[in-house]
Amino acid sequence: MGHDDVPATPRAGWPYRRGEVRVKADQARDRGSLRRTNLGSVLRLLRGGPRSRAQIATETGLPKPTVTSLVGELVGLGLLREGPAQREGAVGRPGTLVQLDGRDICGIGVEISTSYVHVLALNLGGEPVFEHRTEVAVADQDAEDALDLTARAIRACGAALERDGVRPVGITLAVPGVIEAPAGVVDYAPGIGWRDVAVVEGLRSRLGPDTPPIAVENDAKLCALTEYLLVEDPDVHDMVCLTGERGIAAGIISAGRLLRGATNFAGEVGHMPLDPERRPCVCGRAGCWEAMVGLDAIMELAADPDDEVRDQKRPLEDRFRTLHLRAERGDERTSRALARVADDLGLGIALLTDVLNPRVVVLGGYFTHIGDLMLERVREVVRGRVIAPDAGGCQVVLSTLGFTAAARGGAFLALDSVYEDPADVA
Repeated sequence: MGHDDVPATPRAGWPYRRGEVRVKADQARDRGSLRRTNLGSVLRLLRGGPRSRAQIATETGLPKPTVTSLVGELVGLGLLREGPAQREGAVGRPGTLVQLDGRDICGIGVEISTSYVHVLALNLGGEPVFEHRTEVAVADQDAEDALDLTARAIRACGAALERDGVRPVGITLAVPGVIEAPAGVVDYAPGIGWRDVAVVEGLRSRLGPDTPPIAVENDAKLCALTEYLLVEDPDVHDMVCLTGERGIAAGIISAGRLLRGATNFAGEVGHMPLDPERRPCVCGRAGCWEAMVGLDAIMELAADPDDEVRDQKRPLEDRFRTLHLRAERGDERTSRALARVADDLGLGIALLTDVLNPRVVVLGGYFTHIGDLMLERVREVVRGRVIAPDAGGCQVVLSTLGFTAAARGGAFLALDSVYEDPADVA
């Protein structure tokens, strides 16, 4: 299954949103593959919440005896558990609810960002079972040193999971750049200074032969997958998720599918030439949008080089908490910086809205920590510049995930193999 398939309706792809299910009986070539398909269909359906066997049968279209057998097998695999009874209607016996379990397995997501390495493990129900972030200026390190640090962080995660009796089924790396996913190579990541880095091979050689399968994906794309999975409105199938870090990139969901482009470059919006001041960008050019609204831009506008908010050894959350407090207290420099970034952010969002016509633009990364002070101004700029009435129906909102979205998306993607073939978990 391709990682770019993100269904808005029940069709092939990842992730499956609440209550969505796929039954591919017509594609199954034998009874074994049909059963694996049906096991996955039941498991995905329960990702949307507990259901009784009767509800599962109704929503999947499978016969009740088949559902009973499938549920029994998934319970035996430790992927489901039976919960409390629920009365289905005014009469009749209450049905026992079935819900996701999978407490003994997890997926690991690892984000290698410009200023940290974040490791997050989620069990099948999406609950964190391990999390650790190392503050480090990755851009100032050699790629080999960064991979050494990442391998140590993954080993620490694996040791903690082993002590707790939890088994990882896969690892997905999130990297801010252009990714050649099948080869496991980071082609170009200017924010961290990487070019042609064989990141998957490098980690496998460091972690050893018993390491779970490793994959690599662009961080913004993983953020978009995560945000789309969490959307409550079932009518939202067109979305732009903007990462806010040193670099600015977009994960673009169009008609329920992740846009990659002909050569996987789709979403590199941070390098749109929008800056009239032609400030230098880490990509080597001048005038890029991320030089106007990225992490470096807001910090340089708001504080001097020796200011505590520009100390890269401090956690980003702490640095933005300080900026937030200054703005609340009426600090003029901070307020001017926020206003300028809000105007420039709205300019780029308006351009993307004219081109893509998304229903929602989600501001992630550092915007989640300080964006509440800019949001209304950003919305005003977008409404004033988008050519369609009422900004084409686009809503600009803040992510609730902070700096965790990419690692969370990686963990979800690592778990996808379980939904593809639950019987292979044992």
